[in-house]
Amino acid sequence: MTAIRRVGVLGGGLMGSGIAQVCAMAGCQTVVREVSDTLCEKALAGIGKSLAKGVERGKVTPEARDAALAKLSFITDITLLSDSDIVIEAVSEDLELKNSLWKDLNAVCPPRTIFASNTSSLTIAAMAAICGRPDRMLGLHFFNPVPLMKLVEVVRTITTSDQTTETAFAFVKQLGKEPIRAKDSSGFVVNLLLVPYMLDAIRALEAGIASVEDIDKGMQLGAGYPMGPFTLLDFVGLDTTYKISEIMFTEYREKRYAPPPLLKRMVTAGMFGKKSGRGFYDYSQDPPRVSALGL
Repeated sequence: MTAIRRVGVLGGGLMGSGIAQVCAMAGCQTVVREVSDTLCEKALAGIGKSLAKGVERGKVTPEARDAALAKLSFITDITLLSDSDIVIEAVSEDLELKNSLWKDLNAVCPPRTIFASNTSSLTIAAMAAICGRPDRMLGLHFFNPVPLMKLVEVVRTITTSDQTTETAFAFVKQLGKEPIRAKDSSGFVVNLLLVPYMLDAIRALEAGIASVEDIDKGMQLGAGYPMGPFTLLDFVGLDTTYKISEIMFTEYREKRYAPPPLLKRMVTAGMFGKKSGRGFYDYSQDPPRVSALGL
């Protein structure tokens, strides 16, 4: 089994930069590809800020921070990922976009390079079918925030080879994460169970069963969850949840995956959660207050 030493990351957004950070901290030479120099600079700044917080909290030594930053580079030319042992894709949940990137990469990467998608809802088979190396394609689903969350779902599709799966499993451990094996079904393990829970919370609110605050408090204090479903929805992003639920509903055709009307209205209104400043809570105030939703 060949150890992973050189990592390419497609996308320098929240997930991509987090993945790049943990790869660099594990000693891997890590190259992040973004579509512009501005986005490359933004990704580097985000990683620098995350590492600085780690140092401030005593979780990361200054030496480890400097070593990680030295392992990172940022590019806009996708052909410069050609010497990667593995390329991890972390772009938006758009199958056409992902597949166009895999086609470009297949033309420049040697046969040994493993392709891995960080998709949270699309099936890996839909990418493996066109990537040119179906035996070396799989899913590596990290969780947000990547530097803190220990879990990675290793998703094997029907064409993934044993060697690719075992190499990926070892790589996840190399990063200091805990891998679990998941079947190539939309949502894998966590989102298959989590998305209906979050959507049910919205339906309960729509039905007038309880308020945002009381549903959140109920699941925290009654079920032991670290945060309530509406706080979690705002953290994940309502637009992201809406997109994932639509993909999963298309896959399974089960009502529990269908986005509730309220979620659609909020996304249409630009209420994406914490990242937009307003979702189920209004983050323009400290502490945040429940948003007026006209229910």
